Amino acid sequence: MAQFDALFQPLNINKLTIRNRIVSTAHAEVYATDDGMTTERYIKYYEEKAKGGIGLAICGGSSVVSIDSPQGWWKSVNLTTDNIIPHFQNLADAMHKHGAKIMIQITHMGRRSRWDGGNWSTLLSPSGIREPVHRATCKTIEIEEIERIINDFAKAAARAKAGGLDGVELSAVHQHLIDQFWSPRVNKRDDQWGGSFENRMRFGLEVLKAVRAEVGDDFVVGMRICGDEFHPDGLSHEDMKQIATYYNDTGLVDFFSVVGSGCDTHNSLANVIPNMSYPPEPFLHLAAGIKEVVNVPVMHAQNIKDPNQAQRILESGYVDFVGMTRAHIADPHLITKIKLNQIDQIRQCVGANYCIDRQYQGLDVLCLQNAATSREVSMPHQISPTTGVIRQIIIVGAGPAGMEAARVCAERGHKVTLIEKGAEIGGQITIAAKAPQRDQIAGITRWFNLELARLGVDIKLNTEANESMLREMAADVIILAVGGEPFLQQNPKWGADEGLVVSSWDVLSGKVKPEANVLVYDTICEFSGLSVADFLAQSGSLVEIVTDDIKPGTGIGGTTFPTYYRSLYDKEVVMTSDFLLEQVYREGEQLIAVLENEYTGVKEERVVDQVVVENGVRPAETLYWQLKQDSRNHGQIDIDALYQGLPQPILSETGSGYLLYRLGDCSAPRNIHAAIYDALRLCKDF
Repeated sequence: MAQFDALFQPLNINKLTIRNRIVSTAHAEVYATDDGMTTERYIKYYEEKAKGGIGLAICGGSSVVSIDSPQGWWKSVNLTTDNIIPHFQNLADAMHKHGAKIMIQITHMGRRSRWDGGNWSTLLSPSGIREPVHRATCKTIEIEEIERIINDFAKAAARAKAGGLDGVELSAVHQHLIDQFWSPRVNKRDDQWGGSFENRMRFGLEVLKAVRAEVGDDFVVGMRICGDEFHPDGLSHEDMKQIATYYNDTGLVDFFSVVGSGCDTHNSLANVIPNMSYPPEPFLHLAAGIKEVVNVPVMHAQNIKDPNQAQRILESGYVDFVGMTRAHIADPHLITKIKLNQIDQIRQCVGANYCIDRQYQGLDVLCLQNAATSREVSMPHQISPTTGVIRQIIIVGAGPAGMEAARVCAERGHKVTLIEKGAEIGGQITIAAKAPQRDQIAGITRWFNLELARLGVDIKLNTEANESMLREMAADVIILAVGGEPFLQQNPKWGADEGLVVSSWDVLSGKVKPEANVLVYDTICEFSGLSVADFLAQSGSLVEIVTDDIKPGTGIGGTTFPTYYRSLYDKEVVMTSDFLLEQVYREGEQLIAVLENEYTGVKEERVVDQVVVENGVRPAETLYWQLKQDSRNHGQIDIDALYQGLPQPILSETGSGYLLYRLGDCSAPRNIHAAIYDALRLCKDF
């Protein structure tokens, strides 16, 4: 397509031709085995991007070169042993047969890890200074250890080459060992490895020289660097331009991948993978600044989500390759859809950061809205039409579970009716999008709207389904995805039935007006509580958010809670932990909230105008119990088949009457991903 011609221009890195300018940059996947070997799941995850048309994928973010750089707790790829070579060969073959190139990021983490697992390693850093994010103590690295690790980098690169990969990327970003030597914040040495600029550059230079000596001149060797650490005593943009120039001039580096911000503190970590609260490509100027001083290709990936962004960036010459990493997690077929002029069918990343926040918890990377990503072994990205009977399927409730069920059933070719009691589809996504910093999550619903229209799903809005209606419609399958209701009745002393407390839904939806002085009580500690506190404060309310947990928002991931904290502190929201909401009662025109300390039992009172309780939801089960007894399957899902990704056995049985299933919060309250995953794995074989 001429509109996106810049995306499809091939470009060489060293002597390697990349077929287009779109890259999936290095990130930790948490799919490897405990000993760091790539798996079938790992390979299929990357192969799907290759099938979808990507030019280059750099896998294995933070893959270790030395056994004292721990990898087990988050399952990074292990390049310390020749055992990895045949695994790499399988990965390379899978990528190359679809025309894509594959590289791997290699590193020694230095102090940026955990020591309490695996080999219980003694962590290393130039001067033994502790890293805040991992709370990691470390020793001052000795010269013999420096020499050993330099050799480890070379051997790791040789293994990547022997495995048929197309290159390696040295990680000198996020305060790994190479850039720990660069930074005066953590390198206080006065020997040949510290002090002057040349001495601080020495470790990185020796690594490059050793790697190049091992793999030769034609094998691609790149470097990922920071464009600005954003610390007052850290490396500035001008410092990083000087560093990039230094390494560029050696002739040993084939490309630079540039990101903004250090990430050795919780606050700076949030910058590195910008969530939906950030503007598009917030740190592009840093990559452009590096491109001005080097003569090799430059990549950049931070909050670039759609092809129009990528085209503009490339046309303007800011960088040579655009990283669309989370965009490919959301939709690995992004490139193919651009080529086929199916732009509206791209499932665009909304910046929820479910993927990366899981990784920082040592959990496998998943996409909030695409349940097939990383499950390519058992879940399809492209739904095949059924070759069997065409069924009449009714879905009640158009939240994430209902929308996905409707999409998948319609892709299968069934006749689908989606009934929603509200005026629009989206369910809790629509409520969440009302909050500051969360508006982009509405992109999930936007995509479903487009897909359901394309597939011809019959959507009935402002329609509350009831038992008689559903029976009269004589469906083959009824899927209930009606969600739940805020659970305010758990403690009768809150006075929900008397109207003494309201829910976060009430406030965010506009059903209830914010009052002047508000107490938010959050027992869940995920997005809803912080979102409603932020919303109230932005509306002008004085807000205190109270939780019985260890801190407000403790269930929100490491790249996301800092953006909430910035906003809440800026708006002077009071954050109080370790207190239960014991009781609410009215005194005159005001409410008295009685708080009880979780540990001491000491009680305190707050005099407020409004109490907002976030206590999750209770399933809406009335319809289910009305329909269950007469259903062929008694409302049951065969969980053995479901968990194995297999068809429900009852689908192959003959019989009259309807099958009944329930999905999402009306079964058990979880999250958007769980609702979508359950819908996909149930409906893909209908």
